[in-house]
Amino acid sequence: MPTDFTPILSTIGGVLIGLSAAMMLVLEGRIAGISGIIGGLPSAPASERAWRAAFMGGLVLGGVVMVLLVPEQFGSNDAAGTGTLVVAGLAVGVGTRIGGGCTSGHGVCGLARRSPRSAVATVLFMTFAALTVLVTRHLL
Repeated sequence: MPTDFTPILSTIGGVLIGLSAAMMLVLEGRIAGISGIIGGLPSAPASERAWRAAFMGGLVLGGVVMVLLVPEQFGSNDAAGTGTLVVAGLAVGVGTRIGGGCTSGHGVCGLARRSPRSAVATVLFMTFAALTVLVTRHLL
């Protein structure tokens, strides 16, 4: 299953993610951890619900806009059925609860703040991501 190497686009995407996380911290005093923002939405005080909902809406809207503008950049999900995707999504949700955050919270924001816990979490995320790719693409 070949993929295209896109260092320029990947760098631009990484810079935009870093800038948005830095802006959220500097301008709002909040960490841009997706699981914390979304997970806290139902129980958040009324004063916090609007920005959390806007953040979540922006994620969804951004994805929809990108699919409409450059659909060729999104691969086919023929390899995974709906059941597999649901189980994978639930596993990610459970993992973010166990790990006390998600890849964006630990990998982008936590490492930038030199959090030892985030460093350990990020090493574990990356290790298991590499193992997953090894198993699913090369061993199965």
